[in-house]
Amino acid sequence: MRVCAVELKGGEAILCLLSYQGETFNVPDCRQQSFSVSNSANAESIKDFHFAFSKLMQDYHVDQIVVLERDQKGKRAGSATSFKLEAAIQLSGLPVTLMSELDVKEQLKRNPQQVDFEGIGLKKFQRNAFDLAYAFQNTLIYAKD
Repeated sequence: MRVCAVELKGGEAILCLLSYQGETFNVPDCRQQSFSVSNSANAESIKDFHFAFSKLMQDYHVDQIVVLERDQKGKRAGSATSFKLEAAIQLSGLPVTLMSELDVKEQLKRNPQQVDFEGIGLKKFQRNAFDLAYAFQNTLIYAKD
């Protein structure tokens, strides 16, 4: 199964693809590591993001999208733009799951990564998205047991 993990920060969607086949994790090359939307008040910007994101998911044969959940209220609340991007992602036609930071940490503690992050070819800013993808894949793997 190929998963696209998305961390939404302000007007940016940070991506990481991760597949799991034959008991092996694989981080495929991807032409896009992030999307930025500078003017979320403009409906055309959101439509452009939706089209580009959906096309990327189609081109890379993604089966599932997982989004890092953000608080709706309080100090650590997500921005209005991030929630617009999440809505556009949810309309992509693929299954979308929200996963909390707490669940990600729990999965990483239960199933530590066996690979050095610097050695897999991702950028530093993709670390949270990679952790999210890895944690989500582990929820699927160990749910079968």
